[in-house]
Amino acid sequence: MPSRYIRVIVADDHPAVALGVSYELGLDPAIDVIGCVENSTDLIARLDGQTCDVVVSDYTMPGGRYGDGLGLIALLRRRYPDLRIAVLTMVESPTLIRALLGHDDLCVLSKSDSTSHVVNAVHATYQGKTYYSPTIKAMIMNQAFGMADVRLTKREAEIVRLFCAGATVTEISLLSHRSVQTVSSQKRSAMRKLGIERDADLIRYGADAAKNHLGEEGFQALSRPDTAAWTRA
Repeated sequence: MPSRYIRVIVADDHPAVALGVSYELGLDPAIDVIGCVENSTDLIARLDGQTCDVVVSDYTMPGGRYGDGLGLIALLRRRYPDLRIAVLTMVESPTLIRALLGHDDLCVLSKSDSTSHVVNAVHATYQGKTYYSPTIKAMIMNQAFGMADVRLTKREAEIVRLFCAGATVTEISLLSHRSVQTVSSQKRSAMRKLGIERDADLIRYGADAAKNHLGEEGFQALSRPDTAAWTRA
């Protein structure tokens, strides 16, 4: 009998997945699954009401008040600084996986891998370590994972930069003297190349990438449009 259980909350909007993960975790005598929730609203309510060591959360979990994905992870880190997080995901976009890997002590698991990896991830993150399931490891090792293989045109890059800085598609079209349809098309093209499907993930990725790769000065530069890009590209 362990002297202390690792208290875990499972968050997934698919009941069958939550049940399977909870069952797997329950087989370990050192882990105590103290709750299962289906959205971020219920997750925050549980975390506010009881002490939890580790959250095992689905990356895509729509419908909750506090969102999902990278935004929810950032919120959990700010609101519960001692909480450890393991992320389950079906998303296999190199861009989004890279953004997840930018978070310290975050375990990332692909839902295509065996649920047995969840137990290892919980123990690892509880000890302040990282853990990646085989599919995620393969993506890290894959040469195609490098962002050098992503080729945005200068206009696409400038649209992403402005959009991440808070400009709407209409505002970007006015600045660039191009139609809303053209800007929307170029934005969709950039997101497709980056492997991103949601605007919220694009914004979060842009902010994280600027901070991680350019530093704070580069992050501030994100909001300064490069209007010359419209004539160069």
